Amino acid sequence: MPTDRDLKRGNKKLGSEIAMAVIKRLPIYQRYLSDLQKKEIERISSGELAAKIGITASQLRKDLSYFGNFGQQGYGYKVSDLLKEINKILGLDHNIYMVLIGAGNLGRAILSYPGFKERGFIFKATFDQKPIVIDSLASEGIEMRPISELKDYLADHQTDIGVITTPAASAQGVADILIAGGIKGIWNFAPVPLKAPEHVVVEHVHISESLLVLSYLLHHQD
Repeated sequence: MPTDRDLKRGNKKLGSEIAMAVIKRLPIYQRYLSDLQKKEIERISSGELAAKIGITASQLRKDLSYFGNFGQQGYGYKVSDLLKEINKILGLDHNIYMVLIGAGNLGRAILSYPGFKERGFIFKATFDQKPIVIDSLASEGIEMRPISELKDYLADHQTDIGVITTPAASAQGVADILIAGGIKGIWNFAPVPLKAPEHVVVEHVHISESLLVLSYLLHHQD
């Protein structure tokens, strides 16, 4: 997972040191603005947008100020313009090509989620020890290949992110192949921390740990 130091270094061109908390709120802004655009709402004030998200208007304005000046006093924000700018900040102004390794139940569920494609995250291929043909994925143009072909595939195809949904024992070996193939981002669902060089960003997703946190909060809510 990127550290605060990584984020500070990566955003020097913005002239600000951006906290992880701000970065994590950007997708929330993106989601709400996307919903507003679908409802054909043309503008919204900082107070109205902040209330929907559950933060203060001053916090919202401070978050956005790290990236530029987007609102107009007395008018608020033009929804389409602010959404376009946040998409650009998040890297969503172009398609991001991905591969997935581990086509088990979790892997197939991730591949089938339509929200990724809507935001420009395009799965091009998935790899497994025993690849099977899945008609619904084939119709979306997602190739099913044996994992032995991963190295050659990366050499011949632009790939931005590798998604790992393998068992823990296989995850580091898969990550090593992805890194050697030029991958700069890894989304890791395997329950094990991965070793990667500084130029590769790894985001760990621990589903069971999140559930345990929920269990703790339920148990201690009184």
